[in-house]
Amino acid sequence: MARQERSAGFVIYRTSTDGVPQYLLLDYGRHWDFPKGHLENDEDDLAAARRELREETGITDVRVTPDFHHEITYFFRDRKKGLIRKTVAFFLGETCCDPDAIVLSHEHEGFVFLPFEAAVKKVTYPNARQVLKLAHEKLGGDGRASSGGDNLSPDPGKVENA
Repeated sequence: MARQERSAGFVIYRTSTDGVPQYLLLDYGRHWDFPKGHLENDEDDLAAARRELREETGITDVRVTPDFHHEITYFFRDRKKGLIRKTVAFFLGETCCDPDAIVLSHEHEGFVFLPFEAAVKKVTYPNARQVLKLAHEKLGGDGRASSGGDNLSPDPGKVENA
């Protein structure tokens, strides 16, 4: 039986001077993904996502977009723990943080802010690309938050590496 783990994170964007959202991707060394990490103690998803964002990037000024909460579930094998079934809750947030002010944790080798088309090509895993597409749709594809809800649910039978 698979061990259960839960994490939370953010799809972070900043709006460029021409009004186009640019999405933050972190270089984990072997893959590009969003800031995320395990829940600690009695944290809820949003508290964990905020803490992980601060710890991994130094960003503290996140403005959470209402009505965007998307979960992905995937399986992976850990050498010590065996089979893990991991669920990650994602939120969408805007930052005004200057890229020069970002301070990466030891877990990351680099970061980049990219417009949607470049970001969707750079992000490594298909489930992360799907979350990015949902986030971009939520922003109306042009950086302005839309009022529609996130109604896509993950395929529970899908196995991804992330």
